[in-house]
Amino acid sequence: LALTLRPTERVVEQARVIKDDGEVATLREAARRLTPVALSAFEMVRAGTTERAVAARIDAAIREAGFERPSFDTIVASGPNAALPHYRAGDRVLERGDVVVLDFGGVLDGYCSDLTRTVAVAPPSAEAHRVHQAVREAQQAAIDAVRPGIATTDVDRAARRVLDAHGLGEAFGHGTGHGLGLDVHEEPRVTRPRADVAPVPLEPGMVFTIEPGAYLPGWGGVRIEDDVLVTARGCEVLTSVPYALIPD
Repeated sequence: LALTLRPTERVVEQARVIKDDGEVATLREAARRLTPVALSAFEMVRAGTTERAVAARIDAAIREAGFERPSFDTIVASGPNAALPHYRAGDRVLERGDVVVLDFGGVLDGYCSDLTRTVAVAPPSAEAHRVHQAVREAQQAAIDAVRPGIATTDVDRAARRVLDAHGLGEAFGHGTGHGLGLDVHEEPRVTRPRADVAPVPLEPGMVFTIEPGAYLPGWGGVRIEDDVLVTARGCEVLTSVPYALIPD
């Protein structure tokens, strides 16, 4: 019997793109449990607190909510650090007027959730309100675009169109979203058209993030992220945390 080996690529990754009912239930519950984590984090965002202290509280709240562990190293980026999309948390002390990017998630029964909110240490500046509102509008436009058959690149384009209109297109340098599952970054990739990444038509059962941002060096940045599920009729937003720059 002669065996022929044939190279393959992304076989496992493609099989994981569509979640079954059990996986969707787990991801929905994981998203739900992020709400008390976020509310706990909001209480810590005060002048005089360090980024590391806020991150430590988030990590503790993730475990208190019943998650196995954080999905990734928690991000708390304040003031000028918020202009760095991949910043983690350092010794900087939060100051009045800072915008603070809080990006975190938890692993529940092996499945990852992911959420970002940007809040302000009161009082927020007019610029903070302007950028936050623009990013929120961009995120909503991308969410509204999600439905079966639309390409991932079209979802990304919907967010960029709004930021371009606000003069913030150049301030958005990363993709609009990424798949969620056993890893915190899976397929599909919701990005602008790229030669090395083919556009993917959305299908029911896909779960991914929608997370546009705008980053202004020297000032700070805003990112807003939710987890969404593609349904037969459109989109279900799985996360349900307030968007306010100064949360209640």
